[in-house]
Amino acid sequence: MFHLIFGIPWLVVAVRFIQPLPWVWPLKLALALLLLAASQYHLFSRLSSGSVFSPEFPRPLIICFNLLFGFMLLLAVFQIALDVVSLVLMLFKAHFPLVPAGVRYGVAAVALALSAFAVSQAIRVPPLKDIEIAVPGLDPAFDGYQIVQLTDLHISRLFPASWTRAVVEKTNALNADLIVITGDLIDGKVEARSSDIASLAELKARDGVYTIPGNHEYFFGYKEWMAYYQGLNMTTLANSNAVIERGNAKLVIAGVTDLSSTRTAFPAHDTAAALRGAPAGAPVILLDHQPGQAAANAALGVAVQLSGHTHGGMVVGLDRVVARPNNGFVSGFYDVGRMKLYVNNGTALWPGFALRLGISSELTRITLRSR
Repeated sequence: MFHLIFGIPWLVVAVRFIQPLPWVWPLKLALALLLLAASQYHLFSRLSSGSVFSPEFPRPLIICFNLLFGFMLLLAVFQIALDVVSLVLMLFKAHFPLVPAGVRYGVAAVALALSAFAVSQAIRVPPLKDIEIAVPGLDPAFDGYQIVQLTDLHISRLFPASWTRAVVEKTNALNADLIVITGDLIDGKVEARSSDIASLAELKARDGVYTIPGNHEYFFGYKEWMAYYQGLNMTTLANSNAVIERGNAKLVIAGVTDLSSTRTAFPAHDTAAALRGAPAGAPVILLDHQPGQAAANAALGVAVQLSGHTHGGMVVGLDRVVARPNNGFVSGFYDVGRMKLYVNNGTALWPGFALRLGISSELTRITLRSR
């Protein structure tokens, strides 16, 4: 599917940008073939690694693929914009104006620079983002309680052991009360990722580390990964909950399986089951990888929902497209009934689209406040 979709912008670039360049044909052909290869990045991943979601190339090659892939997409967008301007000018000039070669070179330079910046923003260790959430019914004993949310780490050949270790060190330095990881921890099978993910076992918080599965866990052996996470000193909440206590005060941390589980033999997404047995009156913080079920979760009495999955949309403008299949939720805070929904932009993102423009990754420290 991806190789067909991304063949379209390549065709725009080849026909409308490269062909008119005042170059000899061998150079035009070389550039066209290079960008064709970039447009087929996901096909190469599937053929060589078995999955578009886990390219097993060396990290520098994955970075180069994303750089050229982003360059090709941006160039296609800019070329379409040039053609629209030319069509408008044609109304006044009575002919389709030729774009000077210097303008084309300038557009290409801007596209390449933006792509390089977008990749660098995508693969960095994310900056700290501090937010506060006023939680209805929160006992004053939990006022100031701090949770670090990590999500969409996509630990892979692009986000390897060194990157994971840096995230762990930055997280532990915050000395949080609780750490939660809201799905998509990995891209790849256990045998391929065990060394890359190992340092997650070093995450430390006073009340522990809780995680839930995202949709990518189901791509690479859900049962194996759930067992492996337990060995990393993390508690997986799969339609279940845990109770945090401060004296007589209680706070419920609940977690659900991903919506994509309905296509598998594994437990389906079930918020009601996740809340079963929770102490009455205690506010519930729900970990749900995808934000789309927020209204249904709010109706069940959840106070706060923490989600990821969307990566914040990654690129300004594209976030509106990403919002559509997620019931309009894509980044930041939303009021859903009486519930607060926070959609995290992601600690990392999928290696198959490692581009961020105007939408930053985040390592998120959440401070709870009682009303």
